[in-house]
Amino acid sequence: MDQLTGMAVFAKVVESGTFTGAAKALGLSKGAVSKQIARLEDRLGARLLNRTTRRSSLTEVGAAFYERCRRIVAEAEEAELAVTRLHAEPRGILRVNMSMSFGLLHVAEALPDFMTAYPEIELDVSLDDRLVDVVEEGYDVVLRITELPDSSLIARRIAPFRTATCASPAYWDAHGRPRHPDDLRGHNCLLYAYLSTLNEWRYRDADGAIGVRVQGNMRCNNGDVLRAAAMAGLGVIRSPTFIVGCDLQEGRLERVLADFEEQDRGIYAVYPYNRHLSAKVRAFVDFLAARFADPLWDHLTA
Repeated sequence: MDQLTGMAVFAKVVESGTFTGAAKALGLSKGAVSKQIARLEDRLGARLLNRTTRRSSLTEVGAAFYERCRRIVAEAEEAELAVTRLHAEPRGILRVNMSMSFGLLHVAEALPDFMTAYPEIELDVSLDDRLVDVVEEGYDVVLRITELPDSSLIARRIAPFRTATCASPAYWDAHGRPRHPDDLRGHNCLLYAYLSTLNEWRYRDADGAIGVRVQGNMRCNNGDVLRAAAMAGLGVIRSPTFIVGCDLQEGRLERVLADFEEQDRGIYAVYPYNRHLSAKVRAFVDFLAARFADPLWDHLTA
């Protein structure tokens, strides 16, 4: 870096013709410019400039060196400009990961609007219900249901997240509607395989948390498959409202235990900590936060 600075100062002296002119252009003192040139000449073991009281002229070695300096400094300036533009303007490849259901049901229809607003961003989107490693797998942004404790990541809430315990009306008619979470012990509960507490559904009342041990004859790592099974009358699911909102509104599924569901969880955009957050990441996260601030799927469950 010291050498590149010296080369930049040398090129500016040549272009301005004097040490004073170079100092003014670079915002340095004349003495600082002189020291940079002296260090560069000492490092190279050759005189680059013939100095007079009024002007500086290139030596033969200096002329050959200047041609190379000029190209190197110009490329360095272009590289810096490219980085600045990437951070100042939303552009470049944006690698995003999200859950299968949320991505297909809601983000997919929003992406064309985002691409229209930011035509210089190239999206690389993957859908996956497993818990991915944001840094190790090289993602710019990952959409997750819960906030993470990892201090190397930033988690910004982009939408509310609520769950609904539900089944088909035919199932409830045949097996009875639970009035308390404990009543679920006698029901066929269809389980989401990636839930950290697979066989325990957690609720809350005025006295605090309620944990209910549940069991059933089906488990799956995808919420849409469980939704289809519930609509077919197979059993009870506890599903995000962004999956079952329409079904609840249209009567294909019926919700129970709404008063026991936690209401303060969220869907988060998670990205690596960086003091200089790139414009493409900021644009995407801001877009999603605005798009899903008051989501339709929760209006459908009212």
